[in-house]
Amino acid sequence: MTVLPSIAITQFLAFLFLATALKETSASTFFWTAPAILLSSLMIAWAAESAQYFVAQGFALAILALLQTLPEFAVEAVLAWHQKTELLLANLTGALRLLTGLGWPLIYLFAAIANRRRTGKPLRHIELEEHHAVEVMGLLVPLLYVPVIAIRGRLTILDGVVLTAAYIVYVAILSRLPSEDHETVEDLDRIPRAIVLARKPNRILAITALFLMGGALIYFNTESFASSLIALAMVFGVPQFVLFQWVAPLISEFPELFTTLYWAVRPGRGSMSLMNMVSSNINQWTLLPAMLPVIYSISIGAPTPIVFDAKQEAELWLTIAQAAMGLVFLINMELSWWEALALGVLFVIPFADARAIPYVTWAYAAWTVVEVGRTVTGRRDPKAFRLFAKVWNAHVRGVM
Repeated sequence: MTVLPSIAITQFLAFLFLATALKETSASTFFWTAPAILLSSLMIAWAAESAQYFVAQGFALAILALLQTLPEFAVEAVLAWHQKTELLLANLTGALRLLTGLGWPLIYLFAAIANRRRTGKPLRHIELEEHHAVEVMGLLVPLLYVPVIAIRGRLTILDGVVLTAAYIVYVAILSRLPSEDHETVEDLDRIPRAIVLARKPNRILAITALFLMGGALIYFNTESFASSLIALAMVFGVPQFVLFQWVAPLISEFPELFTTLYWAVRPGRGSMSLMNMVSSNINQWTLLPAMLPVIYSISIGAPTPIVFDAKQEAELWLTIAQAAMGLVFLINMELSWWEALALGVLFVIPFADARAIPYVTWAYAAWTVVEVGRTVTGRRDPKAFRLFAKVWNAHVRGVM
């Protein structure tokens, strides 16, 4: 019963994006649809940042991360509805690798620069707070299941049920945590800060208006945006897979990256910034792939799995390996400078030569195995497991 709301949402998204063939458009359409998608992302991010301010930080970050990635979900919904299965993993893997390979290192870099300016000392690592163990464990669960999907080479509705259930449990745990006393209005950017400080009726009106306007921009522009990327690929002779893997998620993820980097330079907010990005990783490893086979099956008219080709399988394994390495880095509840550097360097290498993808995948996997070995032998402290048990016993046990 817990997955019924998710299925209802996917059915709504499917019919929202028109039951017709993907319309052809000119490459120039990109130059007005891309700004429209970017603006919709900003509007939704401002509304979400304002609305999430008054609840527990972990729960708030999870909801904020989900709302910030709505444009990403919209692009994927359009592709699934129009049965562009060859492009589905392009957008998904690109977004996930951007979050971990670019987002995490940038958060550390901005936090380190800000710390050096404030204190004159280097920032050796970003230390996570106790309750952030929930996010670390929340990332572990889908990463234990997604390899099963990769091995089978297909994504089914049943997979969607499992991934949706994992996300619901994750959010349910976060919802039990207490509010953070140290949150201050100064942690918000100018526009959400003005909304939070406004009188309650005005605040509600502003948040509602931003959500509605952002949603309208997504509704009226996502299909044209997707079509314009296909047209751009034809004009410049670039593979469609490449544009959907990097251009689409870069535009839709930009507001979230801006928000997290703004938090990263605030004193003591590096961990919150990193966890906002991790929350986005979690919803894009769970709800986003869970949505795809449902919309695809509704479009076809019968339950149908999404079958991956060889290129998609290679991209998926690369993304899984990167996520696994990022996860083991966080098991000791901190992200050090050399871990951020490693994620950044390995992220960049495939851009120089696509033939390096298998080697980078093995590099991620080998590094993960080494870190797991260090954990098993006691050379790396698996603090996240202990702290998750502590949070569970203090706030969740006996309630769920």
